[in-house]
Amino acid sequence: MKHRDAVWGLLLAGLLVPAAQAAGQDGGPLRFAPAPGVQVQAEVMEGGSIDVRVSPSGKRLELAGAADADGNSRLSAEDIDFDGRPELVARASVGMVNEAVAVYRFDPASGGFHALEADTHGRDSCGNLMGLTVDAATRTLSSSCRSGPMWYTDLYRFAGSKLYLYRAEDVLQLGDAFDAALEVDHTGEQGPLAVWRTFDAQGRVLDSAIGDGLVAPTGPSPVPGIQATVRPARLFLFERPGATSTQRYLVQGDRVELRDAADGWVQVRYQNAKRGAVVGWINVN
Repeated sequence: MKHRDAVWGLLLAGLLVPAAQAAGQDGGPLRFAPAPGVQVQAEVMEGGSIDVRVSPSGKRLELAGAADADGNSRLSAEDIDFDGRPELVARASVGMVNEAVAVYRFDPASGGFHALEADTHGRDSCGNLMGLTVDAATRTLSSSCRSGPMWYTDLYRFAGSKLYLYRAEDVLQLGDAFDAALEVDHTGEQGPLAVWRTFDAQGRVLDSAIGDGLVAPTGPSPVPGIQATVRPARLFLFERPGATSTQRYLVQGDRVELRDAADGWVQVRYQNAKRGAVVGWINVN
């Protein structure tokens, strides 16, 4: 092997070491570089807080972290905000299946760390970042939690440095009237129906679609809704929820896409051969 090749091999070996490996693979503190020329050592203290030492400034911090009932926590360094630099991440088991997550971003101006908080406008399902996974391809964070028999998922994205709720679900409880009106296409095992709503950074609804409540749609908006077939001979199609009169209707066998739900009404989209997409609401109270 040439000397040059040997040197490159050593360099690549160093570069390919994961940034998040030091968090206790050997039981020791986590060490990582959150910015050029800055080194951090982080260690979980008794009770679950995190002792952080920053070099070369010598600053020492105590962060709340995330801890289980025994004060245990797992630390890692992960690029959460897709800027190429790692954040400090603490994870801890909560109950039997859930995982609490706390993320801290390094602030070069102050030389300290700030907790990553998201704007949810009260529409998230999990309350905080839970079971966090990172999808670099779509630049999306996925937060998942279980409540009772149901798993919920919140999707987050960044607008600049601001983390906001990008997509969330509203699980539907539809009864016999819905089943009498529409026969929903089912493909294998499927969870309860849910409205998946996509939001902008200001919390405005950009799009909605009804789909499997156990499978979060990660693709771009608009999200395709699940398909269904009209069951009765005539199914009236109203302009809005609560409307009492209409001249529009669907007929038995018509195929529709489920788009939204509100107060016992379901929004559907029907592709008319002459008029194109026709959108309306059916009463399933």
